[in-house]
Amino acid sequence: MSKNRIAIYPGTFDPITLGHEDVVRRAADLFDQVIVAVADSTNKHTLFSLQERVAMAQGVFSHASNIKVVGFSGLLMQFVQDQGAKMVIRGLRAASDFEYEFQLAGMNRKLYPQFETLFLTPSEQFMFISSSLVREVAVLGGDVQAFLSQTVNDAIKQKLGN
Repeated sequence: MSKNRIAIYPGTFDPITLGHEDVVRRAADLFDQVIVAVADSTNKHTLFSLQERVAMAQGVFSHASNIKVVGFSGLLMQFVQDQGAKMVIRGLRAASDFEYEFQLAGMNRKLYPQFETLFLTPSEQFMFISSSLVREVAVLGGDVQAFLSQTVNDAIKQKLGN
């Protein structure tokens, strides 16, 4: 009897980039269901509202039957438990990401001992892409089309009036 393997891929996704998409698609090959958990971050000033970020991610993954997009607020571990999951996917772009992610994984395991973190690196062509950099370039009038799906690029243009 097989288990229903559910993984959560949390993030602010402001905006969701091709690097995020790459990690989600590869995770979807490993799990029965991947839930892209769009965080309502109170610590970050986001360009897009939670509803806009959820809608963008839903548009990006609308064709995938085993990828679901959900907005959430509060403690990630509570969300993970509420979804019936025990696995969280985290993307690592560079060694600089590792220390923070390692600490976060340890804290999360302390809060929810059955929990596991799986680190995935994006494909080589997406290693340097971050939402923060994409947002900064876009706000300054640069072309970010190469880093985003068409849906997300259109949303940024509309938001910034470009």
